[in-house]
Amino acid sequence: MLVQAYNLMAHAFLLCLLFSCIISTNIHACKPTERNSLLSFASTLSSPPLNWTSLDCCRWKGITCDQDGWVTRLLLPSKGLKGGISPFSLANLTHLTHLNLSHNSLYGSLETHFFLSLNRLEILDLSYNRLSGDLPLSLPPSNIRTVNLSSNRFFGAIPSSFFQQASNLTSFNVSNNTFIGYVPSSICLQHSSPFLRLLDFSSNLFNGDLAPGLGKCSELQVFRAGHNNLSGLFPEDIYNATKLEEIALPLNSLHGAISDKIVNLPNLATLDLYYNHFGGELPLNLGKLSKLKFVNFEGALPPSLMNCTNLVELRLESNNFEGDISMLDFSSLSQLTKLDLRKNNFTGTVPRSLYSCRSLKAIGLSANHLEGQIEDDILSLKSLSFLSIGFNRFTNLTGAMKILMSCRCLHALLLSGSFVGEGMPSDDDMVDFHGFQNLRLLSLSRSNLTGQIPVWLSKLKNLEILFLGFNQITGPIPSWLGNLPRLFYISLPNNRLSGEFPQQLCQLPRLLYDPNIASQVDKYEFELPVAGSSVSIISDQHFPQQLFPQQKLYFLPGWIVISNNNISGYIPTEIGQLQRLRKLALNSNNFSGLIPDQISNLKNLEVLDLSTNHLSGIIPSSLASLNFLKEFNASYNNLEGPIPTGTQLQSFNASTFEGNPKLCGAPLPNKCRPNKDMDADNKNNKDEGNGHHQLPWFYIFIVLGFIVGFGVVCGSLVINTTWRYAYFRFIDNLQDRLYVMIS
Repeated sequence: MLVQAYNLMAHAFLLCLLFSCIISTNIHACKPTERNSLLSFASTLSSPPLNWTSLDCCRWKGITCDQDGWVTRLLLPSKGLKGGISPFSLANLTHLTHLNLSHNSLYGSLETHFFLSLNRLEILDLSYNRLSGDLPLSLPPSNIRTVNLSSNRFFGAIPSSFFQQASNLTSFNVSNNTFIGYVPSSICLQHSSPFLRLLDFSSNLFNGDLAPGLGKCSELQVFRAGHNNLSGLFPEDIYNATKLEEIALPLNSLHGAISDKIVNLPNLATLDLYYNHFGGELPLNLGKLSKLKFVNFEGALPPSLMNCTNLVELRLESNNFEGDISMLDFSSLSQLTKLDLRKNNFTGTVPRSLYSCRSLKAIGLSANHLEGQIEDDILSLKSLSFLSIGFNRFTNLTGAMKILMSCRCLHALLLSGSFVGEGMPSDDDMVDFHGFQNLRLLSLSRSNLTGQIPVWLSKLKNLEILFLGFNQITGPIPSWLGNLPRLFYISLPNNRLSGEFPQQLCQLPRLLYDPNIASQVDKYEFELPVAGSSVSIISDQHFPQQLFPQQKLYFLPGWIVISNNNISGYIPTEIGQLQRLRKLALNSNNFSGLIPDQISNLKNLEVLDLSTNHLSGIIPSSLASLNFLKEFNASYNNLEGPIPTGTQLQSFNASTFEGNPKLCGAPLPNKCRPNKDMDADNKNNKDEGNGHHQLPWFYIFIVLGFIVGFGVVCGSLVINTTWRYAYFRFIDNLQDRLYVMIS
């Protein structure tokens, strides 16, 4: 009996388990209409395939269903999707609450009915695509909480009715598009969006005044509208949004003064009003904002700013601040990590109180009127990785380098324009050198430094960027530069360097083609912008360089610039190995010989300057394969012959080729004369048209073979000098005739 009871219980349990699985399966099986809508959406994509093959769409990647089989979430961010977005198919997913297709390559527009049918949508993220067109007349009603349409190609004005029904909206981001008209401040008015926390209208084409209304957003924490064409006064009612943590309005034309009411924003951590037309001074009680961490502003510097003890970044570059900087007391700013006071009118010496800010990682003091020497106290900043103190009146370069080489975290050292007229720290000066082991950028340009490039630089195995231009440096370009494993920027223009171009420079590892890293873009991120250098810089996420604090600036490899020196000899053919080179400037030297055909291997080359040398011969037609070439200059050499026709070279201005009297062809006005080979071609073509057919290739090779064989067998029998001369004369004439026939 017990065994039978046990068996019955076991069967009952299995039946229950099977029944529950069936119910579960039925609950989550997607509805056919939902499946068809998703397949319709997938059919508009060109790549990559989504591999939605099973019958139950609720099990597809990126799909979530509710218990009734309705699709509630479609989440496919960063999947490499390409193709047109299908509003019609997606609009059929009427139970959708979350839609995220961000960071793909989708194009198309958003139709009004797209939003009207998605009346349950809560999260919409279509950022970082290629969507375009006007926005619909309104958002989905009631439920929508987050809308992110940033970094697309939307245009037109945002309709006044767009937010009318979005009463639960908390985050709205349309940055980095091309919207026009007014910033819709009415979004914060009564009966609209009382729960808004983030508004981002930055990097568009909005214009006009900032209308009142922002103060009605009682929950607003972040307001960004930088990099537009906004004008008028700073909106007074913004001080009523007491929960604001960030105000970012850089790169506009706002004017007026900042009111003392700013103290009504006790949570304010970021105040970015750079590059506007504000007048007056910063409020004297700005120091009462104890949570202020990031300040970027133009105007006078209030001493109370030093009371903002939570400051993490203080960036006041490119203003007219003045006064003795050594009188400022930085000792209370214990959390300060970045200080940027570049391009002002400060005087005095580097304040000793700055060395008590032990969290400092970046210091920018260049382009002021500072003086004195670098002190040992700077070594107390153990995390210092970026130091820019150029274009001041500092002295004792050798002493500074001996101190700074002990800053173990230092990545970027910019001293250009200071220490004017001193000598380059020599190997004797830097005896027992062991420092700068993490240094990636060294700039000592524009200082009229004398001496030679010292050998101690060869020990900087992490050096990537070297600026030594606009000095009085003599001697050769060191061959050991080619052995630095990470070097990809060499800038040595306007010196007195001599000798030949070292072939070892054509072996720079970072500029050679490497299939393992060919698909990657090398980026070097700096703590602060590298000011005062003629360098290609790109900004992250298409933001302008001035945008703060989100900016990230990068160098792209690679440059070799040695213009305006006394380098002589040939351009080495090995230069073609540097297939990741972007700029090659050899102008205003004494190079001679031919332009190497191997330059055509530099497929990433954007700038090629060979002007003002003694180069001769023709311009290789293979240079036409340099598809990325934006700048080209071969003027004032001894080049000759036709400029290759039907190529990119002819798209440059005639001044690119001037100073070469023997060059001809477009874009130069002097036309090329036909040569003998062209005449022979024309004659052969004419003869062929009159019925005089050329010898077939088969017979030509037979004759050539007979000539060679006859010479081998009979050449030794021809003893008499006269007969031998006649024989070879006959052979030469026959070969010339055959060459004309072949060509």
